This record gives sequence, C-alpha cells and structure tokens, in this order.
Amino acid sequence: MKELQDIARLSDRFISVELVDDSLFDWNVKLHQVDKDSVLWQDMKETNTEFILLNLTFPDNFPFSPPFMRVLSPRLENGYVLDGGAICMELLTPRGWSSAYTVEAVMRQFAASLVKGQGRICRKAGKSKKSFSRKEAEATFKSLVKTHEKYGWVTPPVSDG
Repeated sequence: MKELQDIARLSDRFISVELVDDSLFDWNVKLHQVDKDSVLWQDMKETNTEFILLNLTFPDNFPFSPPFMRVLSPRLENGYVLDGGAICMELLTPRGWSSAYTVEAVMRQFAASLVKGQGRICRKAGKSKKSFSRKEAEATFKSLVKTHEKYGWVTPPVSDG
C-alpha cells in the first residue's frame, strides 16, 4: 500500500505505523506530535506519554471509503474523542470523505482537532486506566454520524483557526 511507504518516508516523525497481525487493512498508528503550545502536549510531558495510539481499519474499497479510526490509548477527554475512543470528525464519515485524503493528512487534521477541542489526558482515578473498546467506539461513531446527518456539521468561523 502506497500510504504505508509514504509514511515511512516522513522526516518529521510525526506518526509511525505498525501493522496489526501483518494486515495491510489494520494499522496501529502512533501520533508522536501535537501542538507544543497545547495543554495536551503539556499533559503528555507530565504523564510521560510518548504518543497517542490509534487504530485505523481500512475497508476493502479504500481510498474510496474512509478508514474507521479510533483512539486506543491514552484515555482522552474532549478533543472530539468520544466513548470507546470514537472520533468525531466529518472527514471520517462517508459523506465527508474524499479519496484524495492521505493517512498523513487525516492524522494531521486529527492532531489539530485534538488541540482545538481542548483534548486532555484523563487523570481521573479508575477511569484513566480503563481501556477503550472497539465495540463501544463503533456504536458511538454510528450514533454521531446519524446525529450529524440529521442536524448537520458546524463549521467554525475562520477567526477560530
């Protein structure tokens, strides 16, 4: 898959990829960098968190349909990360997806959304150690897509960044 080769060539070590069970359709992606001026970056430094681990599952017809993407760890609050690690981003939906998107571009957009949404590493006793589940992420994502299809997506003003 060309996407995998392109990521391997990145010079800024923004992300790294490991195949799950040697499958080209199932990736664990480590997001190594977010905005260094953000509270999330500060949280990462304070908790010695080297990366945010995500899972991307690609459909057979990728790049014509979006991958399913979810956060695995650490457990995050806000930043458009919902129950199960589901991610609320229009570009991850069939309606918002474009076959021109690359995994790198999606990850850069996700990193920006985390910061824009005031994402934080969860530090609540008990909850911070509880792992996200795929089943919960899929159900949450399905629900959020349904809600946004009914009510639309809000595009923030240009002045908001």
